[in-house]
Amino acid sequence: MISVAIVEDDKFYNDTLKKVLDYHPDLHCAGQFFSGQSALENIPNLHPDVVMMDLQLRDSMGHQIISALLPQLPKTSFIVCSNHEEEDKIFDALKAGAIGYLIKGESLDKIVASILDASNGASPMSNSIGRKVLKYFQNQNMEKQLLQSLTKSEMEILSLISKGHQYKEIAESKSISTETVKKHIANIYKKLGVNNKTEAANIFNQK
Repeated sequence: MISVAIVEDDKFYNDTLKKVLDYHPDLHCAGQFFSGQSALENIPNLHPDVVMMDLQLRDSMGHQIISALLPQLPKTSFIVCSNHEEEDKIFDALKAGAIGYLIKGESLDKIVASILDASNGASPMSNSIGRKVLKYFQNQNMEKQLLQSLTKSEMEILSLISKGHQYKEIAESKSISTETVKKHIANIYKKLGVNNKTEAANIFNQK
């Protein structure tokens, strides 16, 4: 039987998940927790197979709780169940150690299937989350290819731009005129397909 701990501050949703677990013959609710603090204090003693983790608790963020619990529970699979679909929230959770990410609007059948999959080593995700993760890595690869199209001088100038240097400062550090700097920057914008320093710096900083 697969033991599952629930960390969710919405009592209705927490209780709904528990009922789903109680109904399934292969699942068992190891415990219900309504705050990050109670999860930190109790879950390490339970050693659940899976933890269903809300991302935004009243007293903490779910990814922080995952980071704190994972070293104590290396064999436990953490699945985030949240309303948040923002990229930064998704990747904060995945970097913290979550192996799955579900949107709360998912059907109960999908949630059960995800718990079973996670216990077998899979990484269940809602379709919309999976697409965002895939798109992120596709964009990362594209941006890497764009940067590789820059010359050594252009990369050096882009590095200075990303650090907030002005045209005059760049010209002095490179021993070239400001007009030459502007030409280099125009070429950089064209190659990267951007329109300003901020967009160019963002691509450089994500390499």
